[in-house]
Amino acid sequence: MLDCIAEVLVRAKHAVVFTGAGISAESGIPTFRGKDGLWEKYNAEEVASIEGFMRNPQAFWEFARELIVKRKAEPNPAHYAIAELERLGIVKAVITQNIDMLHQKAGSEEVIELHGSLSRVECLECGMIYAWEEVEKKLEFTVPRCECGSNYLKPAIVFFGEALPAEAMRKAVEHASLCDVFIVVGSSLVVYPAAYLPFMAKDAGARLILINAEPTHVDEHFDHVVHGKAGEVLPEVVKRLNKFLSP
Repeated sequence: MLDCIAEVLVRAKHAVVFTGAGISAESGIPTFRGKDGLWEKYNAEEVASIEGFMRNPQAFWEFARELIVKRKAEPNPAHYAIAELERLGIVKAVITQNIDMLHQKAGSEEVIELHGSLSRVECLECGMIYAWEEVEKKLEFTVPRCECGSNYLKPAIVFFGEALPAEAMRKAVEHASLCDVFIVVGSSLVVYPAAYLPFMAKDAGARLILINAEPTHVDEHFDHVVHGKAGEVLPEVVKRLNKFLSP
């Protein structure tokens, strides 16, 4: 199977990678759904919806302290393998549902963040913008406040109840429509509208590849399916691909 995937990628003119929480889980960031997911421990409406944030921003920042500050996640071999596929000119874009910026840390350059990222934080009262690093330092000790006194500091991520960034979605749809190979990594494809993207690609003639730790409800729609850790599967695919590329 991995040789088949490597051969498909060697022939690809425009491959796209779509990543979900599963790839970040291998870097120590817990997933949201499932029996060990964050929503078993936290109330999603309270800590991750725009309505909950406006009622009580402190609940979100306490959640963020647990999820982000205490974990200090780093890219894993799957992130680096995807960056290598981009460097080789095979992957033209990485579309991600993750907000952790691990793809950028691994070296990927064309990253489309459907759910935003933690790169910056904005005060919803005065509009002042902070780099995430500034806010993170405060977050280790207290709930961060703006210089204006407001505690309505919101990171540039999409909360439940907010629309996906229009430009990011436009780019994602464009790549899905143009690509000849669409690779899903670490996603069970249950969050819409993002979960429509591989099927847009398929309708446009692309081959679909799924790499996920567990079976999904859409496995049968993919041309190639591998159940396993992305951090083990993707580096092996790159290794085999490089053999095909060698003279």
